[in-house]
Amino acid sequence: MRLPLFIASRYLFARRQRSVVNVISWISLIGLAVSAMALIVVLSVYNGIGQVTQSLFNSFDPPLIVQPTQGKTLSTTSLDALRRIEGVATVSPFVEENAWLTFRDRQAIVALRGVDTAYHLVTGLDTLLYDGYYPFAETEAGALPSLLLGADIYYDLGMSPHTNITATLLIPNRQGPLGSSVADAFRSANVLPAGNFLIQQDIDQRYAVAPIATVRYLLDYDSTLCTAIAIGLEPRAKVGRVQRQVAELIGPDCKVLDRYEQQPLYYKIFRSERLGIYIILALIVFISTLSLVASLSLLIIDKQRDAQLLQSLGMTRNAVRRTFFAEGVMICLTATLVGLAVGFVLCFVQQQFGLVRMGDGNFVVRAFPVAMKATDFVASFLLVSVISSCAVALTVRHSRL
Repeated sequence: MRLPLFIASRYLFARRQRSVVNVISWISLIGLAVSAMALIVVLSVYNGIGQVTQSLFNSFDPPLIVQPTQGKTLSTTSLDALRRIEGVATVSPFVEENAWLTFRDRQAIVALRGVDTAYHLVTGLDTLLYDGYYPFAETEAGALPSLLLGADIYYDLGMSPHTNITATLLIPNRQGPLGSSVADAFRSANVLPAGNFLIQQDIDQRYAVAPIATVRYLLDYDSTLCTAIAIGLEPRAKVGRVQRQVAELIGPDCKVLDRYEQQPLYYKIFRSERLGIYIILALIVFISTLSLVASLSLLIIDKQRDAQLLQSLGMTRNAVRRTFFAEGVMICLTATLVGLAVGFVLCFVQQQFGLVRMGDGNFVVRAFPVAMKATDFVASFLLVSVISSCAVALTVRHSRL
């Protein structure tokens, strides 16, 4: 062991009498440890909230979606070829268009999505029903088509799955000029409210889901047309590879979007917020290093006689400075490792037992979700270590040693 490192370890770990310098050193160590712990806890909780939000979007957005680059429709003739691609589990065409929905004396404009019986296998929409039942899992046969709505629209219109009162969907007639009556201007279909889904506000206040045959009738499409194709993947399939194969099969007339490309604004905001949180926590770490600077400065003043004695014994001035720099770095590393360990324990306990609750509101999860990532631990360790080490280096460099 080199002499400066040996002396620094003796200063740090040897038993000493209590003094103001020792107390301030412990305060600085605890402050850095709390900063490192806060980094891990906040980032892990934010990761958990992000995963919950993404899982909600994933229940409505398919893993891959094929859309036309021009126009509104594409042909379903390629469905069999898509199913044969390795990694593809389910293929489900759907038709989407804005529609006018009326129920009793209330009305709303909705994004009407017509789905087939395989849609719930691609997305998992049937698992997020807040009230009612999922009517599209078996067959579309029945005297009256069913309708699922986002929870916001559903309750704004005063609907209930336990009533036989029908709602009416209307879409402007694509054939010929608009007539003078509603019957001439719109194609309409009566539907029976089956329930509502609670996913995310942007979806809950916008979307309605009906059988694909009903929406095709309203749009006057035949059975070979759709506006998009939802593709479900096998559990171990690589999204990027399947996306490229689908794009090669479909050709340039269509685009293939993964979940990040389907919700670009959300994911950009999520990454920006995460970066903002990291910057704020970095400022907190920087403030915590001020106590380390103070304790190291006092330690240098307290050990002036020791420094002079070491120099008189032949130790160079740079070696003395390296001694105090090594002690400062030891304090930084010890505090960082302790903080990361405590943060890991807190996150693990929250994952297992959910001690910190979300409150009494209507939340998707009862306790704060936590998702620990190895990259967060590495980034937090580097951030705290680099900032504190730079502070130690500047303190020792400008000291009177």
